[in-house]
Amino acid sequence: MTSTWTELQRVVFPQDGDPDVLPLFVDADVWARFGTREVRVSDRAHIDDVLGRDRFRVASGERMSFAGYFNAFPASYWQHWTVVDRVRLRATTSGSGTLLVYRSTAQGVPQRVASEAFSGEAAVTLVELPVTTFGDGGWYWFDIVAGRGDVVLSDAAWETDVTPVRDGRASIGITTMNKPDYCVRTLDALASDETVGDVLDRVYVVDQGTQLVREREEYPELAERLGDRLEVIEQANLGGSGGFARSMLETLEAGASDYVILLDDDVTIEPESIVRAVRFARYATQPVLVGGHMFDLLDRPVMHAFAETMDMYPFMWHAQPHDEVPHDFRFSNLRQTRWMHARMDADYNGWWFCLIPVAALRAAGLALPAFIKWDDAEYCLRARAHGFPTVTLPGAALWHVSWLDKDDSIDWQAYFHARNRFVAALLHSPYDDGGKLAEDSWRWDLRHLLSMQYYPVTLRHRALKDILRGPDHMQAELGSILGDLRAEAKRFPEKTVLKTDDEVPATVDGKKVFPLGPDGKPGKGPRGIPLVMFTARMTARQWFTKPNPRHVAAPQVELAKRDATWFRLPIYDSALVSTADGTGKVRYTRDPRTFRRLVRESRRLHRELKRRWPELSKQYREALPDITSPEAWRRTFER
Repeated sequence: MTSTWTELQRVVFPQDGDPDVLPLFVDADVWARFGTREVRVSDRAHIDDVLGRDRFRVASGERMSFAGYFNAFPASYWQHWTVVDRVRLRATTSGSGTLLVYRSTAQGVPQRVASEAFSGEAAVTLVELPVTTFGDGGWYWFDIVAGRGDVVLSDAAWETDVTPVRDGRASIGITTMNKPDYCVRTLDALASDETVGDVLDRVYVVDQGTQLVREREEYPELAERLGDRLEVIEQANLGGSGGFARSMLETLEAGASDYVILLDDDVTIEPESIVRAVRFARYATQPVLVGGHMFDLLDRPVMHAFAETMDMYPFMWHAQPHDEVPHDFRFSNLRQTRWMHARMDADYNGWWFCLIPVAALRAAGLALPAFIKWDDAEYCLRARAHGFPTVTLPGAALWHVSWLDKDDSIDWQAYFHARNRFVAALLHSPYDDGGKLAEDSWRWDLRHLLSMQYYPVTLRHRALKDILRGPDHMQAELGSILGDLRAEAKRFPEKTVLKTDDEVPATVDGKKVFPLGPDGKPGKGPRGIPLVMFTARMTARQWFTKPNPRHVAAPQVELAKRDATWFRLPIYDSALVSTADGTGKVRYTRDPRTFRRLVRESRRLHRELKRRWPELSKQYREALPDITSPEAWRRTFER
């Protein structure tokens, strides 16, 4: 009986001719080891060798490895999470040469497992491979060595003849707020890729802004291409959670899809990732959430997230591996990045790209009415409690605007960082008093206060007060909270961005520039006993001493954003600091009276939360099924 082989993962190449992203797809085989480091000696890969979406030229006498992030096969993830126990590499080539197949161990050690000569036009090479020895990690990939003439790879894929556990297609939910240009590019990418059409039911664009997607000149043509698969829903700004909950609800009520894929708006999608996520979900031994990695849209070879995990004691998210991301593929590709060969399990995946089974929506409910921040982490923890773990799948990814150019910890988002972290912990922390969360949050307050950042602490305290009121405020105030937070900013001079020469004052001591550390970062500040001494000294200074009148009349010093850290700002009476996006500067001025008041309030609120933790946890856990229910969300959408 002839086996039927089904494609799991196409070998693809960049669509937009961007040479910066080529290392994510191929890897020129010219590296040398110097001590413990591998260094690129020569990179023979060229964007002109990309002949099409599926076609690549290997020049005469050259060797090219397709061990790129998007084209190697992450065998360990398929072995651990799915029923796939064997795959086949199918490659169609023109010309003469040799195809070499490699695997890696969990330690990143390469091992050659097959060598096949080929020649002629449209020659098909088939290599069957087991997926049974990748328990802790490892990938498959292949190289092509060209003979005396050029070789053209015209088609390649990783396939299996194993029967999937389930079938099903996906709807896509995109939440957008005044980024119609990004949205139309994403819609164009989805409409242009035929394989995406094979797994796609609907595309929901939840438009919560004033610059509407349907008003873009490209929209009518895109709407015609996508046909009745596209639905644009315009609603009030209910944040990311409100937008994604709407896509969840529409998918659930339509009853056509088995999955919903959540996408942020400010992204560039690799369409093949959509297909891979759906196929992985079909073969998973149990229904799983399938997430994708995030690359930097403005520095495209750089990965910012690999496997997101939760440290439950302080209840804080962490990137895994902590010291390895962000990771730049220009300087260390898959074969040279040994940590990337170990399988890493995630606790949650960001909603820049995450597939969620409709079965999970039925069992666990919709998004938490969080507006923004922590809704993705909370949902994945909740889904896991209902039997739906999260897998972050290598080879499924997109490019997203990095958070490094945002001031979200000191802007209005500070409210949501604080409130939603505590709410998620009340719902999911295994500790009766929340572990170290209250102490960690208190330290964040103190760092902001020592840095003369009174606005974010004021918002953080409002967040804690709202938590103490109980869970009903979350759905009730979802549509109004943002306006309140922005209005609060008017009371704080630090929230006025100075942009023109007339607005930016001269400083007393000029601009200070601090040297970067050996890792190119501004340093981590004191630790241990030096940290305790520094904190005590700076707290006493801010509590008991008045700022120099000269430094109140004019900023004492100017600092770049990178240098305005929590362990540098406290030594000044005032400072002029650049915004993260570089559009202007803000002025911080020390205010001992405000400092004392907010320190006292912070201690009181954190102690009360700690004391009332069992009671509050019970309230929020009992309310969770209602405030995340389709019915509650529908009422919110209809207001």
